[in-house]
Amino acid sequence: METRGPSGKVAAARHRAAEAHRRADRAEALAAQQERFAEQTGHPLHLRLAATHRKAAASHRSSAQLQEAYARRLESWSSPAGPPPPFMSVVADACGTDSAALALLGSDHSQLAVAASDDSSRAAQDLEYVLGEGPCRDAAAGRCRVTVAGPAIEQRWPGYGPAVTALGFGEVVAVPLETPDGCLGSLAVFDPRPGIARSDVFTEITDALVRTVLLGPDADPELYGGTDHRDMVHQAAGMVSVQAHRPVEDALALVKAKAYADGVPVNEMARRIVHGRLRLA
Repeated sequence: METRGPSGKVAAARHRAAEAHRRADRAEALAAQQERFAEQTGHPLHLRLAATHRKAAASHRSSAQLQEAYARRLESWSSPAGPPPPFMSVVADACGTDSAALALLGSDHSQLAVAASDDSSRAAQDLEYVLGEGPCRDAAAGRCRVTVAGPAIEQRWPGYGPAVTALGFGEVVAVPLETPDGCLGSLAVFDPRPGIARSDVFTEITDALVRTVLLGPDADPELYGGTDHRDMVHQAAGMVSVQAHRPVEDALALVKAKAYADGVPVNEMARRIVHGRLRLA
């Protein structure tokens, strides 16, 4: 489907929402069928299957709501000369905040890619990437929700904590993006509205993201154009590796350390290196 320009993006979001509703209807019909079978046979297997279909239906409904909200946000976008609002902005809104970021992580829990709702949440993910500690890594490693607020943020993460609180955040919630085979990464939400951290909202949102946005029939791991795979950072690390005659892993650590020391985003530091404005050797 054509997605260039605002109208194309709105149409694509509306189409994805309609498909999600259709799949939800189908899952609910299958659940009802299994519940009838359970009444007729008394076999608990049918109830387990019904519960599975109900869960799938709820995920599709949540996905449809996100897509509908994204379509509305695109329709109300008043600055067509600039970039459109990212899909993560509606994920953040659904989680009761302005700042949310999704991190896709490798098997060692290192950050492979990130999508963020705003500059503040992207800066927070830069800190995790550079410092190698933080809520997304912990949530993925432990396959559990991580909720930390106030002074405990700096106590839990000696490097990341002071830096992320300096961004103005007083609470962070991270939820793993779990699949039957493992964990894709985590969703981090900063300063959600009071009470939402103890609700089921994050579970519903992450389930919808995994089942329908990242892995579903209309999946797009690029989150509709909003994902940063750190390509320039790795390009810069390759250049530094050659210039400094060091392994790529050491060169990458050097790029991250320089970005942190200078207080600039790691992508900006990488851009300076790639464009020849800075040489680390």
